[in-house]
Amino acid sequence: MASISDPPAEGFRLSQLIYDTRYRSMTIQVVAFLLIMLGLVWLANNVVSNLQALGKDFDFGFLGNRAGYDINQRLIEYSNDSTHGRAAVVGILNTLLVAVLGCIAATILGVIAGVLRLSKNWIVSQLMSVYVEGFRNIPLLLWILVIFAVMTEGTPQPRDFRGENPEASMILGESVAITNRGIYIPNLVFNRSLGGNEVDAETGAVVASASTGDILLLLAVIIAGFVASGYIGRRAKAIQESTGVRPPGTFWMRLGAIFVPAIIVLFALGATLDYPELTGFNFSGGIHMRNSLIALWFALSLYTGAFIAEIVRAGILAVSKGQTEAAFALGMRPSWTMNLVILPQALRVIIPPLISQFLNLTKNSSLAIAVGYMDVRSTLGGITINQTGRELEGMLLLGVFYLITSLIISGAMNIYNNSVKLQER
Repeated sequence: MASISDPPAEGFRLSQLIYDTRYRSMTIQVVAFLLIMLGLVWLANNVVSNLQALGKDFDFGFLGNRAGYDINQRLIEYSNDSTHGRAAVVGILNTLLVAVLGCIAATILGVIAGVLRLSKNWIVSQLMSVYVEGFRNIPLLLWILVIFAVMTEGTPQPRDFRGENPEASMILGESVAITNRGIYIPNLVFNRSLGGNEVDAETGAVVASASTGDILLLLAVIIAGFVASGYIGRRAKAIQESTGVRPPGTFWMRLGAIFVPAIIVLFALGATLDYPELTGFNFSGGIHMRNSLIALWFALSLYTGAFIAEIVRAGILAVSKGQTEAAFALGMRPSWTMNLVILPQALRVIIPPLISQFLNLTKNSSLAIAVGYMDVRSTLGGITINQTGRELEGMLLLGVFYLITSLIISGAMNIYNNSVKLQER
């Protein structure tokens, strides 16, 4: 009796890499990867050969040399005797400062303007339309220069705050001074600093200060508070989904997790406010926010906020009208409907394009050079390159910084986007 058996399996043949659809895509990817790597190797070899022909080498040792120039706006200690590496760090921190401030302000402005553009009040909606169209259709550089000119020419001089009947006065309880040299605001200092307090050479009195360790400790406590608040919220949600009853006091527990540890740290460090005071021909004390920083921050926020407003408006319009009608049928107020029903659903549409706006704002901060704000483009990508002649190394480091920063922003926003997207069952 004959038996029917399966035909023997054919062995692997090299021709399958091209003609077999199971392997063809992999073959194309490997070939493309090898060609790209060969291109990069050729480019690197070509660059090294050209540098050798010019009598140059590829070296980052210049970062340890003396910088020899001053930086007017800085978050950490720096002098012209510091190294180029220190100057680059100061520029990086200045860039991150204006990027963080700009993203926060632009998001707030964009959400408000986007919601108000849909207002049934004709005047309000048209005013928001003028804001959006005005800022979107005029180059950002012009807005930076305009705001800088207004801050420089349209604000009083420090001497106008002097005398029995001064022409100008401080605001917010004599704590903030707006002048043509910048804005002076109170500074947070600690009487029991982790880094030790300075001693006045003339009087011998202890001068309150804030060290880097103090700021890092406070930031770490605040971040930990937000993490704890998120855990409390997720736990309360899980209990509510399983039992149908939300644990009482969840809101106050989340609020306490954020603020109570921070208040304890501030109290332990002896936190006080150092107010600006007019001494001589200028203000001393507090924090001096120069006009260059103000102009760049305001312009970036207003410009990017106009684009975010359109993103928010599109996200709201993407939510079905039936959601609003259902909320009204349940007796919810319009404000509650917007905050609890519409915006949470619109976030799924808003977040992806919002990432691009945050990235654009961060990279547009390089326009700071137009008003003399010393960001990383001005320090590492400007003065340092001009002094050392290390154009390739400087621009390479500058590109790596913007690349890493953009990837971090994109990654963080993508994590948040995954947390708010619909979960399919």
